[in-house]
Amino acid sequence: MTAFVLVSGGHTGGWVWRDVAAGLRESGAVAYPVTLTGMGDRRHLGGPDTDMGTHVEDLVQIVDHADEPEVVLVGHCYGGYPVLGAASRRPERVGRIVFVDAPLPRDGLSVLQQVREQMPDGPVRDRMLGQPARAEDGWRVPAPTEEEWREWGNPAGVPEDGIARLARLAAPQPVGTLTTPVRFSDVVDELPMTGVFCTDGGTMDIAGVEALVATGSLLFRQLAEPRWGFFELAAGHWPMLSTPGELVEILLRAAAGEGRRLGARA
Repeated sequence: MTAFVLVSGGHTGGWVWRDVAAGLRESGAVAYPVTLTGMGDRRHLGGPDTDMGTHVEDLVQIVDHADEPEVVLVGHCYGGYPVLGAASRRPERVGRIVFVDAPLPRDGLSVLQQVREQMPDGPVRDRMLGQPARAEDGWRVPAPTEEEWREWGNPAGVPEDGIARLARLAAPQPVGTLTTPVRFSDVVDELPMTGVFCTDGGTMDIAGVEALVATGSLLFRQLAEPRWGFFELAAGHWPMLSTPGELVEILLRAAAGEGRRLGARA
């Protein structure tokens, strides 16, 4: 029986996976929607010392307490960072890592350091890098308003009540989760991985990955290894809210080892 650990993006929690978790369970799989410390209905547990290490430990505990011998770790957006950190600590329990519309984290870099290095100049980059300055009480980055979700969050395809729910349930995010680096070892370089690109308004697709690999950069060469598979999904940044059935199908196929391969390492 396949078990999925579902980790959502910034300001959200396990509630965002409601329909996906239900679909996975209907298929016979096990689903563990995760709410990280300081997020969702666990927002009251966050504090000035809540950082990336806290969220990694959250996931390690989920993996340790799962009955299944292996799990598929699914990280959406920000969730990809603690997912990789947890996989490094429990590689023997991880059957696959799936990144849903998420960047590929780099060891030793924080979320904001990676934004500074890799995101092109523009209003989105400026907004993300300005989050620490907006933090309330010095540690809580306010959740976006409904208007801000529409402008910055790429909620393409999410119904109106879904956007309203996203804004209503979003929580402030502890700034330390964005400013402390994620750490992982070379052991993750042996784990099966899948990338899911949301192409409605997204900035990356399979063709874009092929172009990155073609540059010969050591940073991207791993993406051509057979352990990597890729899918495209015609959705905005929140497919668990806009196209949950399609996302369930992709997750099941990813867990089965499907997905487009880019060929042997150049």
